[in-house]
Amino acid sequence: GLVTTNLLGPVRVSAAFVEHLKRQPDATIINNSSVLAFIPIAVTALYSATKAAIHSYSLSQRFMLRDTSVKVLEIAPPWVDTDLIHLEEATVTVPKMEQLMEACVALSPQQHFPFVLGEAFAFDYLPDIGTFLATSPTLREAARVFDWVRELINPYIDVQLVEQGEVASLVLVGERAATAAQDRYFVESVFASIVRFGRMLSGDVEQFTQLRFRHSPPAYAAIYAAHFRVPVRFSQQENALDIPRSFLDRPLGGAYRHLHDQAAQRVGQRLARQPRRGGLVADVEAALEREPRLLRLGIDALARSLALHPRTLQRRLREEGESFGDLLARVRYRLAQQALQDPSRDIESISEQLGFSDRRSFTRAFTRWAGMSPSQFRARGS
Repeated sequence: GLVTTNLLGPVRVSAAFVEHLKRQPDATIINNSSVLAFIPIAVTALYSATKAAIHSYSLSQRFMLRDTSVKVLEIAPPWVDTDLIHLEEATVTVPKMEQLMEACVALSPQQHFPFVLGEAFAFDYLPDIGTFLATSPTLREAARVFDWVRELINPYIDVQLVEQGEVASLVLVGERAATAAQDRYFVESVFASIVRFGRMLSGDVEQFTQLRFRHSPPAYAAIYAAHFRVPVRFSQQENALDIPRSFLDRPLGGAYRHLHDQAAQRVGQRLARQPRRGGLVADVEAALEREPRLLRLGIDALARSLALHPRTLQRRLREEGESFGDLLARVRYRLAQQALQDPSRDIESISEQLGFSDRRSFTRAFTRWAGMSPSQFRARGS
């Protein structure tokens, strides 16, 4: 919660390192407070109080360390473009997140930061998702969380449940599942979190689990085994966690149906209130839904329909934290779900409308998105 993140976290970290810092010829502790420490906002009373506490703690810490080599600085940022009243809706652009991730990796040579980030992740501002997960009756039911994570937390965390033969895989899809360093850090943090929650739900599944990564073995590949404690394979076709398919429907010990259903209902209500994304992303989605022919004509035709140069369109999408490929897939998936609910539509015509070369290509894509084939999705709906 807020007290742990804003107050207890910094206090515990500085306490853990202060003796080490005292032995250095020159060291600095930097605490991050806020202008709200001095001028609080009533409707964010707890947030303001934690920042005031950090300010007070910094004063005392500076006094206690006055005769050592350790300096204590306090950063109190002014007002920034963040809605403090609705912290769960605050966002960070992809370029800024990449810069932050690279800086954190560089500053934490003793521990690989993406693994730490994944291990520390919690649904602080969306506790109903955490409750739903912890009380799930089966792993299959728990996997519904990934749809909500994509919609409510990060559209790039697009994890699909794919079942083939006796293996079930949680596959990270989308352009951020690539092999560049920034993408690798993102992938590592996502799977560190998935493995952590998997152990929480069903510890015995670990001995049957393996991880597959698209990137080649990094220089620090040896720490993967120590962190994940499962077999890891690099240079694979996709980023995925594999478990026996039979484990999906085994009863879980933490199941609590009443709480589980209540949490699912509250998440559904939040999704219903979720505003459609604004800006260029909304304009692009509207254009694609209004003229489905653009789905098969590519980014040049789409840019012309919006009176933009293709490079300008790509740049502005990146600035909004979006990619054309992910946006296209999202619209296709939404339109496919709508079309498959109409029994008069055959799958071949739906494939053509959505810009796929044939039914097989559409089936592969839809299975990746939904974890089931179009025919299975239609049968389930009926």
